Amino acid sequence: MTAAVEYDVVVLGAGPTGENVADRTRAAGLSTAVVEGELVGGECSYWACMPSKALLRPVIAGSDARRVPGLRQAVGGPLGTEAVLAHRDEMTSHWKDDGQVSWLDGIGARLYRGQGRLHGPRRVVVEGPEGEHHVLTARHAVAVCTGSRAALPDLPGLNGARAWTSREATSAHAAPRRLVVVGGGVVGTEMATAWQGLGSQVTLLVRGQGLLPRMEPFVGEHIAKSLTEAGATVRTGVGVAAVNRPDPGGPVTVVLDGGELIEADELLFATGRAPRTDDIGLDTVGLQPGSWLSVDDSCRVDGHDWLYGVGDVNRRALLTHQGKYQARIAGAAIVARARHCPLLETDRWGAHAATADHDAVPQVVFTDPEAAAVGLSLAQARAAGHRVRAVDKDLAAIAGASLFVDDYRGRARMVVDLDRQIVLGVTFVGPGVSELLHSATIAVAGEVPIDRLWHAVPSYPTISEVWLRLLEGYRDGADGGDGTDDGTDDGADGGDGTDGDTDGTDGRGGRGQGG
Repeated sequence: MTAAVEYDVVVLGAGPTGENVADRTRAAGLSTAVVEGELVGGECSYWACMPSKALLRPVIAGSDARRVPGLRQAVGGPLGTEAVLAHRDEMTSHWKDDGQVSWLDGIGARLYRGQGRLHGPRRVVVEGPEGEHHVLTARHAVAVCTGSRAALPDLPGLNGARAWTSREATSAHAAPRRLVVVGGGVVGTEMATAWQGLGSQVTLLVRGQGLLPRMEPFVGEHIAKSLTEAGATVRTGVGVAAVNRPDPGGPVTVVLDGGELIEADELLFATGRAPRTDDIGLDTVGLQPGSWLSVDDSCRVDGHDWLYGVGDVNRRALLTHQGKYQARIAGAAIVARARHCPLLETDRWGAHAATADHDAVPQVVFTDPEAAAVGLSLAQARAAGHRVRAVDKDLAAIAGASLFVDDYRGRARMVVDLDRQIVLGVTFVGPGVSELLHSATIAVAGEVPIDRLWHAVPSYPTISEVWLRLLEGYRDGADGGDGTDDGTDDGADGGDGTDGDTDGTDGRGGRGQGG
């Protein structure tokens, strides 16, 4: 039997979340081992955040440029797809993790390559390449940071259809002539945007009644209209009954619930995520293999004082930046408990509580137009029992927007808690709105009083001046009820069974994620 090697902390998974846990524990002087069976850097660096944004950036920039006087003639032709794909490959370091490994070495963490599995409390067995076998024990904590994978539905014919998931969609080496995308969430809308812009004829199939159902309803309406104008076909309220690909090198046929057939060269399923916990030995510590991990606000697994579930595996917020945030919280809690220091458990926004997972999750969807939101939607705020009022503003009326592109189309919504006089949520949709989001995140996470926000003066002429217009709208309707301004639709968000993906922006594949 191989002798066990003892560390203070053992981390399963070397994606951005696992790297950040290791960074925090090593910075505090705790010995740390990291176990990874694929590439150090994880899903975000190689199959999600970085490659998807490398594909999307030229599409969005080209769309914006075609609406700027003096530029539209210069960018009238199609995108150079080969150049875009080559840049995508560069941003993933050609799917090599040498730079990430060097970063881990630099912080003093020990990397073990292979499949890591729990083998009872505080014990991890690693089956490495070429029959290597390692047994690791943890004095203080084991952190499960194994992330999530694409979840495929149980459909006739799917097993042999070579359907794409997010991995194939972000790493493909050519644009398919015809692409069917199933799912109207983040992956579905982003990949429909990217491949339509790169020359594919895209058909987007959505079971629900709109795109991005977890955001305000108007967001999906804007994006569906833009995709349609770009040449894509967007169909809502449709389900897939079966798929058929008799020739592995030939086209795939999608059978809809009503029997209609759609033929395509490639088929992408973007219908949710599942935790990568099915083969990590959860059963040896009394947990269900393949399950999401239920955790407290320090990311410690319920009923296990040594085990942490950080990032996608706890299903709190399936986003890279939230996983890294949780890693900073969990790392601080692991260190505090190792040193027998009191945790700041009574401080809702303290160093050991991932409160933003509940109240201030920011997300950008890099479609054309972009969508950005933080905190609660109007429907979510009402469902949570808050007495709220929403203020909506047309972004096209903002001077900075009219300078950004011709015929700017977009919308902003601010949801205000009427009792506490703070902002509970903000949503933007429109060109360039991703860079508006952090100011909204600060307002929501900081619980900044509305009266104080009046003193945060937006620069003129920027799109950020929408903040002033939202505050004016709130002031001018102060005597109103808890409805919405401008006659907006405040219907509840729907759902199509999809989870958000690990979409966020990280360092490129050749650089470490600590920090």
